[in-house]
Order: sequence, then structure tokens, then C-alpha cells
Amino acid sequence: MKEQKYEIENIKSFELKDIFECGQCFRWKEQKDGSYTGIFKKNIINVKKTGKNVIFQGICEKDIKETVREYFDLNRDYEEIKEKLSKIDDNMKTSIKYGEGIRILNQDIWETVISFIISANNNIPRIKGIIERLSKNYGELIKFRGEEYYTFPSPEQLKDVTVEEYRKLGLGFRDIRLYETTKMILQKEINLEEMENNPNTTEVRNQLLKLSGVGPKVADCILLFSNLKRFEVFPIDVWVRRVMNDLYIKQKDETKVSKKQIEEIAEEKFGNLAGLAQQYLFYWRREA
Repeated sequence: MKEQKYEIENIKSFELKDIFECGQCFRWKEQKDGSYTGIFKKNIINVKKTGKNVIFQGICEKDIKETVREYFDLNRDYEEIKEKLSKIDDNMKTSIKYGEGIRILNQDIWETVISFIISANNNIPRIKGIIERLSKNYGELIKFRGEEYYTFPSPEQLKDVTVEEYRKLGLGFRDIRLYETTKMILQKEINLEEMENNPNTTEVRNQLLKLSGVGPKVADCILLFSNLKRFEVFPIDVWVRRVMNDLYIKQKDETKVSKKQIEEIAEEKFGNLAGLAQQYLFYWRREA
């Protein structure tokens, strides 16, 4: 594949650190020059920001402009979204100012399912390491600028992998989850393509919850961070519980705050932009 280039001038709502370090993706790596290189599907792209311009360079299955516009959600007006959320209250205004360059990526649903099963009770360096080993062992090798990259393995590429082999990759208790979920997808017990075409988020969530290793938080992460793109969901982890309690609920013991309580406030305050509000609040509280 031939290297391609695409440049956008005067881009708004696009900061590399905000996009790649906000917890939504695991296969983008910062380079010495401050740019990031990542692999998704069979595309390897380097993203560099100079001033207000962003340069995308890499090898793609299709046209690079079409590829990055879809993957980076560039056809959506994030300025309008931020303006709307900023009017809710000062907490939202502050958190948006902190993570103003966040964009929610359109990631492959299969890769997102497996990545977030791996993310359960795990830290980011470990998650990245496991995904890298999984890809190196079972994905496809692609060379780019003298470096070796591996595609995320498809369900078919994982069909003969045993629980023991997953364990050797450092998956821990998640080995059986990965094994079972792969089998469910291969046997069409759960159809990921059908999910993409189903507008009913509750139905899609219930389908995801049938997968081994997918609980409510992981299901919501898949709904928000994959190409399912359900902005109304509100994934809740320790940081989100903390920030929602500190700002809105103010319970003395935050561990007593229920998921239902948080979801009700999120729906009431943020409506169908709850997922984006969650990202700004989460990133602000965790980083600042």
C-alpha cells in the first residue's frame, strides 16, 4: 500500500492528547515529535498537529480523507455540542475547557468489545500490552516507515485459540471471557452487524450484556466508543462516580451512591449528550 497524506487547516475541537489519552482507545502511541501513530483495521496513520493544522499520513485500505473523516468523527460539529453542554452549568463549562479537543472515535465494534473486556479491573499500560501481544500473535503484520504493526485479530483468526494460550498473554481471569465471547460471535449467537443497524439502544445493550465478560460499564463503553455511537449512554467507573458525587449528589460516602442515581441525574442534565458529558467530566477529574 502506498503512503497517503491529508491535511486539515484551522481545525477546531481536535487535540491529540485529549483524543488519545482520554481512555477510549488503546492502540495509539505518542512519537518523539509529539505526533501519534496508530493502527485500526488495516490502516496505519500518523497524526501530527502544527498550530491549527492537522496532518494525517499513512497507509490506508481506502482513500485517507474518507478513512480519517469517518474514524475521527470529523463530520460532526463538536463546537455546537460543547456550546450546548457548556450552558448546563459551570462544572460542564470547566470540564469542556479542560478537554476541549476530545473527539469520540468511530472504532470497530469487534475490537472495542474485546478491548473493553480486557480493560475490566485493569490499568491502561497493562491493557495496551495485552492488546499488543494478542495482535502480534494472531493479527496480520503490516510494515510502515520501517516499523512492524499488527492488525487486531478477527474472530476467525482467534477461532482455534485456547484458554491456556490466552492466559500466556497475561489476560488473567479474562482469558475464559475472551474465549467464550469469541465463540459466541463465531457461532452467531450474537450478531455485531445487526447491532449497528438497530437504533434501539436498550435492545443493543441487552445483546451486549449476553457476551461473556461484558457487564453494564463495559457495555456502555462499547456503545459509546465503537461505531455504534450511542451518545446517550453514561459509562460509570470509580472516577465518574466520584465526580458526579462531588459535583451533584454530595453524599458523604461516595461508595453508597447508586448507579441508578447517577444515571438519572445524567439523563436529566445531559439528555442525549450524556456520553460526551461523561467524557469531559471523566477526563477533567482524572487528569486535573
